[in-house]
Amino acid sequence: MNPISGTLALVRVAYVLAREGVIAALPVEGLPPAFLLAHRICRLIARPSSGERARSERLSRALNRLGPSYVKLGQFLATRPDIVGAEIARELEQLQDKVPPFSRDEAIDEIEFSLGRRIDDLFLEFGDVVGAASIAQVHRARVRLADGRERDVAVKVIRPGVRTRFWHDLRVFYFAAQRVERFLPGARRLRPVAIVDTLAQSTRIEMDLRLEAAAYSEMAVNTADDPGFRLPTVDWERTGRDVVTMDWVEGIKLNNVAAVAAAGHDLKALAVTIVQTFLRHSMRDGFFHADMHPGNLFVAPDGAVVAVDLGIVGRLAFKERRFLAEILYGFIKRDYLRVAEVHFEAGYVPRKHDVASFAQAIRAIGEPIHGQSAETISMAHLLTLLFEVTELFDMETRPELILLQKTMVVVEGVSRSFDPQFNMWEAAEPVVADAISRQLGPSAKLQDARDGVKALMRILDTLPEASVGLEILSRSLPSLIENGFRIDDAALERLATERRTSIISGRIAQWIIALSLLSLALSQIFG
Repeated sequence: MNPISGTLALVRVAYVLAREGVIAALPVEGLPPAFLLAHRICRLIARPSSGERARSERLSRALNRLGPSYVKLGQFLATRPDIVGAEIARELEQLQDKVPPFSRDEAIDEIEFSLGRRIDDLFLEFGDVVGAASIAQVHRARVRLADGRERDVAVKVIRPGVRTRFWHDLRVFYFAAQRVERFLPGARRLRPVAIVDTLAQSTRIEMDLRLEAAAYSEMAVNTADDPGFRLPTVDWERTGRDVVTMDWVEGIKLNNVAAVAAAGHDLKALAVTIVQTFLRHSMRDGFFHADMHPGNLFVAPDGAVVAVDLGIVGRLAFKERRFLAEILYGFIKRDYLRVAEVHFEAGYVPRKHDVASFAQAIRAIGEPIHGQSAETISMAHLLTLLFEVTELFDMETRPELILLQKTMVVVEGVSRSFDPQFNMWEAAEPVVADAISRQLGPSAKLQDARDGVKALMRILDTLPEASVGLEILSRSLPSLIENGFRIDDAALERLATERRTSIISGRIAQWIIALSLLSLALSQIFG
């Protein structure tokens, strides 16, 4: 983007933020005179009614005026309090898409273009929109199954032109991020360009509805035997890049607590199911719904929780899951030194820091918890405090852990809306205990041993090939010592035909590592 168009775009953004009273609501303490003057001007520009609204409402209104891309930016930054600060992140969590729906005819055009079939060949009925957001909207429709039965479905359709608009706005984001890195050295540690890269990648995924359908499929496999939870089934025949079709969910949204109670559902049981479901997905599967606000959760007539809108998901690798299990276990056992050691072992805290000092900081979080009643202890708050403390010890930002923590805040809030006396630790105990057994118990050590043996066997399979290289090296070594290393045409030809010798040192290193792993695994089994 050229400097003129980029600057004009940023001026428009600044005007909208000022007009909606967002800038006027920001604190002025410590600002230099030039910025104080700009702040006063923004207060004059603000709408008269903007001062009556909460800052979160002002942000929501401003970002919706700027367009879908800015709404997605706000929702993304809500998951990164390490960048925008905890207060603004909390306000951005309240951000809701407030965009008008596009027409039914436009939706039909998108579906027919994406699937290559006429709408009448796909659906018996295709109704009006039932919900609209910045990237897509949902219609209710009806299909005939292969066995002749009819079924209601939900059809999610991408908003026309949203990709073009997003890529245009993305160039503005990059322009702004590059200027920040260039002119504000103190902000470089936040890596604004890398943040825009992450936003671009996550939105690319969210705008391909085939990937959302795949997320439904993967999570359905993971949760097939989970009590009290299910997902709508995807209709792959009617799913493409711009459209995803799935079962229509009959139920009540969890943001309507009064309606859920009036339907006779057990509110306390629902609170437990919601938390246990999220913990199973994150700690057992390493794959969780990262947008579990109550508008995306339904309670079915049989009492099961049904989740929709898997456009945003989170993943935790095995190391992160073990890390989380050990941390929770350490807090439960008040073993703060072990919690600190886990951070160092995982490489999250640089070795230049002292483990004992870090354990002392962890103790400052854990001890107050043991003095409270279980009903007042928040696991999400615990993780929030933990990440705040780790910042003091230069812990590298872990986006997947922050996304986990932010989702846990939402999930815990949903559960407490159904049961104000909700005991988070009591509800979480069976899931956490199972995770600890899986990640830290004898079965986990046995799996580590199996992995070590497998690694050793893979390397042993390469011994015949590597032995040839060793033989060539042993024959050539005296000449190399006496005459040095020379390259001529014949030598190049030999290197081309006998290039296996170039990996000998790597193979030897692998043998050493594999033998070490095997030794460690055996010690875990028999030690």
